Amino acid sequence: MTQTPEIFTEGNTDGAPRSDHPELLASLASDLRAISYTVDGVAELLGESAYAALNRDQIIPALLVSERLSKSGVETTRALSVIVRLWLLAVPQPQSDVDIALPTIGAQGLARLGLITLEAGVATAKVDLRPYGWEANADGSGGAELWVASDLAAHQQAGVLRHDHVLGIGRASTTLVQTTIRQHTHRALDLGTGCGIQTFHLLHHCEHVTATDISERALAFTRFNLLLNAPELDLDPNNLEARVSLRLGSLLEPVAGERFGLVVSNPPFVITPRRAGESMADQFTYRDGGLPGDEIVASLARSLADVLEPGGTAQMLGNWEIRKGTQWQDRPSSWLKDSGLDVWFIQREQVNPEQYAETWLQDASENRDRSHYQKSYAAYLDDFASRDVEGIGFGMIWLRRPQTSNEVRISRFEEITYPIEQPIGPHLGAAVERADWLAGSTLPEAHLVVAEDVTEERHQRPGAVHPGVILLRQGAGLRRTNLLSTELAGFVSACDGELSVRQIAGALEALLGGTDDFDSGSFREGLFAEVRNLVLDGFLLPDSQEASTQEESV
Repeated sequence: MTQTPEIFTEGNTDGAPRSDHPELLASLASDLRAISYTVDGVAELLGESAYAALNRDQIIPALLVSERLSKSGVETTRALSVIVRLWLLAVPQPQSDVDIALPTIGAQGLARLGLITLEAGVATAKVDLRPYGWEANADGSGGAELWVASDLAAHQQAGVLRHDHVLGIGRASTTLVQTTIRQHTHRALDLGTGCGIQTFHLLHHCEHVTATDISERALAFTRFNLLLNAPELDLDPNNLEARVSLRLGSLLEPVAGERFGLVVSNPPFVITPRRAGESMADQFTYRDGGLPGDEIVASLARSLADVLEPGGTAQMLGNWEIRKGTQWQDRPSSWLKDSGLDVWFIQREQVNPEQYAETWLQDASENRDRSHYQKSYAAYLDDFASRDVEGIGFGMIWLRRPQTSNEVRISRFEEITYPIEQPIGPHLGAAVERADWLAGSTLPEAHLVVAEDVTEERHQRPGAVHPGVILLRQGAGLRRTNLLSTELAGFVSACDGELSVRQIAGALEALLGGTDDFDSGSFREGLFAEVRNLVLDGFLLPDSQEASTQEESV
C-alpha cells in the first residue's frame, strides 16, 4: 500500500521566513527591484574586486566599499548600500535607513516576514537574502532575476551553524545547476531541495516540479523563495501546487510509487563519523545523510531507477570512498552493477582523509572551538581508518533508465580534474546524443567531420622527419586531449564529410598494407574502435546533413 505523501503548505514555520503575507512579498519584490538589488546591480555597486572577494565569502573589501557608499549623497546608491550591508554582510542597520531604502514594505514589514529583528531602532538580519539569476538564451528566453533567502552562512555569523541550517547558493549547488542537461520534461523531482535553487531552474524547462526535503525549515525557505519570485518563475501565488509540490520526508520516501522524467539532487553526501546513540538533531541536515561512510550516495544511486520513467534521467553530486588497494571507480561501479541503467560518473576531485576532515569541519565553523575541533578531527580519521579509506572522491553522476530493457548504451567512469567549460550540461547532453547516434548507426558507412573547437598539435625533436607526438585538443566542453597514432591522425585529417569511414579506412589500408605481417582485419577493427571513441568524446561528429537525414527517418 502506497503511503500518502506529506504535502508541505505551511507559510509560518518557526525559524524560517513567512510566506503567508502575499501583499508584503509583493511590496518587498517591488522595493528590491526599485533599488537594483540584482546580481548586476550589486556587482556594479561594489566593483569587480570587492564583488569577486564577496563571492569567495571574504567580506572585508565589500564592507569597506559599502560603508563609504552608504554615506553617499546619491539616494539610490545609499539605499542599495544599506541593503547590501544588511543582508549580504550581516551588518545591523538603523531602522530609519532601512525604511528609506525599502519604503513600501519598511522595516516593520520585513520583521513581520521574519527577515530581520528590530530592537532599539536597529535592524538585524535573521536570514541571508541575496540576488540570484542567470542570463537569457540567445533568443532572449530563459533568463531570470530572483532573490533567494537562506540561513546566514558561517562568514556572516559567530559560532557553529545550527544543525537544521538551510544552505544558501554554494559551490556544490551551482555545480549541479551547470551540470544538469536541460531538456523539456513533464514531471521533474528536486530531491533535497534546500533553499530551492534547483527547482528555480527546473521550472524554466519542466511543467511540474516536486521538491522534497527532510527539513521543514528548508521547505519553508523554498516556499518563501517561490512566492517571492512567483511572477519571474511563472507561478500563480494562489495556486502554487499547479506547478510545484513541496514534500516533507527522507530521500525517495515522499515520492514512492511515482515516476519522473528528470531527477536532480544535491544530496546530503558528506561522509561524517557516526556516533552511538546520536539522533537526527545531532546531524547537520543539509549535508549529513545519517548513514555510515558513503552509503547515502550508494543507496540513492541504487534506488533512483524506481522513480525514473522509461527514458528518464537523474543527475546528482556525490562523494565516494576509495579504499586501500582499489581504484576510485571500483566502489561506485559496484553500486550500479546489473542495475539496467545507463551510467556516467566523472570524478572531479580526490582528497585524503585529513583534507576532507578539514574542509567539512571548517564548513560548519566547527574549527572555532579548539577542543571540539581536535576531537572531531580525530573522529574523522578514526572513521576512515576503520574502513581502510585512503581517499575520498567527489564528482558528477548521470543515470538513465533505458526506454526498453537490455538497451544500456553508456557505462563510463572517468576522472577529469582540470578546468572545464561551464555550463557543462549542454556538452554532456551532446555526448549522450552521440552515444545514442552510435547505437543506432552503422559507423563504417557514416560520414564524419572534425568538430569546430578541435585543434591538432604535433611535437617532434629538432631534425626529426616525423613528429613523435600528435595530439588532438578540444577547446570547449570537457576539453579533452587525445594522443593519436600516425594512422589515426591521417584518418582525422580526411574527415571532411565527403568520404565514409569505410572509404577512408580503405585508403589508409592501401597506403599502409603490402607487407606480409600486415593484418587488414585487425587494422580495421582497431581503427573503427578508435574512431568510435573520437565520436563519443566529441572530436569527430556525424556530418550535419547525414545526422538530420537520420533524424527525419526516425
